[in-house]
Amino acid sequence: MAGDNEFKAQAKQVYRMLVVVWCIVLLGAVFAAYVLVDPSLSAFKDKSETELSVVRDEVTEDDWDKVENGIHLRTGFVEGEGLLTVVNNCTSCHSAKLVTQNRMSKERWVATIRWMQETQNLWDLGENEEVIVNYLAKNYAPTTVGRRENLQTTAWYDLQVNAN
Repeated sequence: MAGDNEFKAQAKQVYRMLVVVWCIVLLGAVFAAYVLVDPSLSAFKDKSETELSVVRDEVTEDDWDKVENGIHLRTGFVEGEGLLTVVNNCTSCHSAKLVTQNRMSKERWVATIRWMQETQNLWDLGENEEVIVNYLAKNYAPTTVGRRENLQTTAWYDLQVNAN
């Protein structure tokens, strides 16, 4: 009899431990699902009024197309006539970096636009095409890169090799 009671007590302990383990696993799964939905855990953060006002003031209409030192801050494009037309037409499909890393002549820019229209579903640019091509050809034209100048004042010496 004592053995039966001892077995029942041990079985209850095992059952309780299994319930606790399953509860912990279930809580972990719920937390993991929540983190997948809201990785910043924003529900647990205190949103004070000052923090909310900073978020509201970060991007204003004035800053959206702000130019400093001749560079459009949002895209990195060089300031010039047709800048906003280029921003509105080019960056709606791809990064401004894709434009700024290229240097092409006016003819090559036109050919690139034609290629995008034929293969990438670029819309007809209409009157904007000339503005865009002129801006790109002026600000992102090929640069001539040559060899460095010859060395003038180099002191040459004989290389001594030790043959050990």
